Amino acid sequence: MTFDAVYQALLDRTGTDCGAGPAGFKRLLKRLGNPHLNYRVIHVAGTNGKGGVCHLCAEALQAAGYKTGLFVSPHLFTPAERIRINGRLIGKPAFAKLCQTVLAQEKEKLNFFEILTAAALLYFSQNKVQYAVLETGLGGRKDPTNACLPEVCLITSVGLDHCALLGHTLAQIAREKAGIIKSGAPVFCPLLPRAPMAEIRRAARAASAPLVIVRQGDPFTPGNINWSKGYMRLRKGKSVWPLHILGEKQAQNACLAYQACRFLGVPEGALKKAFARVYVPCRFEVVKHKQNRFVFDGAHNPQAVRAFADFFARSPWSKNAALVCGFMRDKDYKSMLRALAPHFSALYITRPPAARAADLQDVRAVLPAGAKAFCFSSPARALRAAARAHRTAAITGSFYLAAYLRARKGLTAPSDCD
Repeated sequence: MTFDAVYQALLDRTGTDCGAGPAGFKRLLKRLGNPHLNYRVIHVAGTNGKGGVCHLCAEALQAAGYKTGLFVSPHLFTPAERIRINGRLIGKPAFAKLCQTVLAQEKEKLNFFEILTAAALLYFSQNKVQYAVLETGLGGRKDPTNACLPEVCLITSVGLDHCALLGHTLAQIAREKAGIIKSGAPVFCPLLPRAPMAEIRRAARAASAPLVIVRQGDPFTPGNINWSKGYMRLRKGKSVWPLHILGEKQAQNACLAYQACRFLGVPEGALKKAFARVYVPCRFEVVKHKQNRFVFDGAHNPQAVRAFADFFARSPWSKNAALVCGFMRDKDYKSMLRALAPHFSALYITRPPAARAADLQDVRAVLPAGAKAFCFSSPARALRAAARAHRTAAITGSFYLAAYLRARKGLTAPSDCD
């Protein structure tokens, strides 16, 4: 089967009507030769921030000389983005072959994410990586990545998202994410609100896993920001570390990645190099095109959107900026709009290119009073209209929307930090 045919077959397995579940997935891995036991693992869960932390950890391990696999989700432009070694995406032939190898061992009906996870774990084993950095897809306890036996676990944040599957309180969601904690493996997390923190402490105690709470400023405090080139300066004592990711929570994420990697013996020099060169698209990514500036961000829940809006308000482009937004219908877009609307002169509302996209009339019905808004059935038309009326436009509310518009021809990425 070709890459396109395999990927289409995988897309037919999305949803909640199939899946081997944790026990079935472990049996599948056994039939594949337990590939997940052939390398050391960093396992990362969290409502927001886990993708950036995974990229930072993988970049640091690679800079330290380790052959490093990275498995993240979702993808933005191609499913090959989810599986990479030392920054290099898996090739389409290898992707297709691995997925078919996994399906050949199928007994219980696997779902989309189980197939991709198994393919990644097998790919890392076949290529003899020394480390693999694994991002959970959803929650943690029942996630297929939870079959691994990690050296360290990281929980980046706990917020209200995927509530129908994970629970409707922070404590319930924290319980699911704390399911990644394994016996004896240190777990790193920021200081969280009382209820989720209690759940993580309880899980760590039950697993005899050392809990390391990484507080703000341990060791980095935010410095000034080079907005045009897309990096911020972190301060560590008297030294300055450029971080090539922008965002309200990125200093905290950098502290988390730093502490976990230092525990694993990664030298400071490798970490500093990794922070300066890491690149994560659609995380407050600033892109220039002719006379316009676009800020792409995949924030898609109230917690992430509030952080995005607060950070955007600090930027030099916040006055008279436009917002191009679209949401999934199962997200709390009413709360997201309430957080976003005050920061933008006009809202250009559209539908992300996805089956689960919220209808325009439903989004418009919950707009905050007084918000100036225009609706477009086409994301491209929404972006063009925003660009004609405003020099700066932010695109957020959905990774589907941010990735779709980011891929348009003529847009160029910012230069590397100097």
